[in-house]
Amino acid sequence: MSLDFLHKPNYFMFAQLFIHHLERYIDKNPDSSSATFELDQIHALFQEDKASASTNLDGILNIADEYKVDSLEGDQKLIQQYRIDAKHNTLWVEFNSHALAGLKAGNRLIPPNAEIQE
Repeated sequence: MSLDFLHKPNYFMFAQLFIHHLERYIDKNPDSSSATFELDQIHALFQEDKASASTNLDGILNIADEYKVDSLEGDQKLIQQYRIDAKHNTLWVEFNSHALAGLKAGNRLIPPNAEIQE
């Protein structure tokens, strides 16, 4: 018996969920230049999708770190860098200071291009 199935994770949807989560975090913590999240919190954010909160998390964050903010210095990536710490079950995100200032000033987020380039 063959069980053929196809599971295509929607990395762009989860990246967008994560970016909106970061926006809410920044609104609540306007003086913060970084954020640390428990991976359990990310698991809940991704609607209990275990693969997206573990195995696929790096791929999702690779998309999320392409989101930019219009700033005085031009379009700047919101996420400067991130680190997944499986030992401590945390995700650390450092924000780009220029993008952060632009976001706080009400400038728009610019999503990455989701089209397949050939």
